[in-house]
Amino acid sequence: MILSVFAFSFSCTEKKDRVMTVNGWIDAETMGVTLPHEHIIVDWTGADSFQYGAWDKDSIILAVKPYFDEIKELGCQTFIDCTPSYMGRDPVVYKELSELTGINIIFAVGYYGAIDDKYTPQHAWQESSEEIALRWLDEWENGTHGTGIKPGIIKIGIPFDTTLSELHQKLVRAAASAHLQSGLTIVAHTGPGERAYEVLEILKEEGVSPEAFVWTHALLGTREDHNDIGRMGAWVSFDWVSTEQEDIQQLVENIKNMKDNDLLHKLLLSHDAGWYTIGEPGGGSIRPYTAIFTHLIPAMKEAGFTDDDISLIMEKNPQEAYAVKIRRI
Repeated sequence: MILSVFAFSFSCTEKKDRVMTVNGWIDAETMGVTLPHEHIIVDWTGADSFQYGAWDKDSIILAVKPYFDEIKELGCQTFIDCTPSYMGRDPVVYKELSELTGINIIFAVGYYGAIDDKYTPQHAWQESSEEIALRWLDEWENGTHGTGIKPGIIKIGIPFDTTLSELHQKLVRAAASAHLQSGLTIVAHTGPGERAYEVLEILKEEGVSPEAFVWTHALLGTREDHNDIGRMGAWVSFDWVSTEQEDIQQLVENIKNMKDNDLLHKLLLSHDAGWYTIGEPGGGSIRPYTAIFTHLIPAMKEAGFTDDDISLIMEKNPQEAYAVKIRRI
């Protein structure tokens, strides 16, 4: 009897996985259908000239809200904005969109080292990885841009086409350090498998488990890469879903490969879509966040994927991938 009471007490006090949204903590199991790699606002000005809030928040909300209404109707409950620092993040806009639509929004902190380092601030060259990590952790602890609204993931970017420079290695080590002190998942604009292996090797050196890493733009890798990196425990993100029939069919084949290799539990799907572009009239051309629901899922069902398969990818996997918890080797 005593053992039974103890076991019941332990199960009641065991902590649930949680994620950090713009409205604070929620249990990961309540995330529902999740789009894990999208964008709301992008500012292409560059880190040297970037000014937070140099835009009309109301105009952005007015332009973007209809796209959120669309995905709400299609069943989306959580939206992860992967825009890095110095590229247009606006937690106030995110929070208002979340409150207006009822969709949970999670956003990022971190530096984008791709595109000739245009979006990497100058201090990143001089500071150590630990010093950079402390900047990100300050946002985690105190909120972004003085708003008190906290990021829920780390997002870094590295070039697709060259081996990692000293700066890019530093960004990966900063992400590792920040993860080990916060539990925030590391999402990396990575591309080809070669880059993903480089990132994973650095994370290993820093003591971070592959389970803390999301390999974005993984469609630029081979199916062998998808299998190998998935088996390591990392998350494989197919995040360029479009409405083009040829793209959909190729994507279904890539997803089938993951299923055939018992790796569907390591797969994430998203669009890398949006966004309101600062400086363009009306925010420019915004690509909807709907293709997964309107094109990909029907094609998957036609190919024999079950509702359980789709629920695993769109609900259970994001709950595990983005739960805030420290993952050591």
